Amino acid sequence: MSHGIFLVSGFLLLGLGCLLVPYASRQRALDRRVGSFACRVQRDGQAPAAWTAGVAQYGVGRLVWYRDLSLSPRPVHTWKRSDLELLERDRRGLMTGSDGELVRLRCRCQGIAFNLTVSRAASAGLTSWIEAGPASTYRHSV
Repeated sequence: MSHGIFLVSGFLLLGLGCLLVPYASRQRALDRRVGSFACRVQRDGQAPAAWTAGVAQYGVGRLVWYRDLSLSPRPVHTWKRSDLELLERDRRGLMTGSDGELVRLRCRCQGIAFNLTVSRAASAGLTSWIEAGPASTYRHSV
């Protein structure tokens, strides 16, 4: 009887290890990419508590976002720089996190509104990245 418990426990630990190793490797790779930063996303119209944690990364002409709790190597959201609009920036002191003050950015891409929560430094970087885009496509209403 106890031999079976050890066998089942061993398989469970092996299965857990098979999930944790790829997850940790993916997170490390995402965090080490140039232009990546912690970012939470909330779609417009979702409940106030419906923030999803992840990692965003600047590209040449796009911003991609990967969900934290996932093993997928593909981004969940991809926003083209030319279509991305920064509508509002909210730096209320109510939003504090481990990295200091967090900033809520209200954005729109191809008519779909959403919110991003990022650190103050990431907010400045994202704003600069949007502004550095081609002049014909730059849209910024903050």
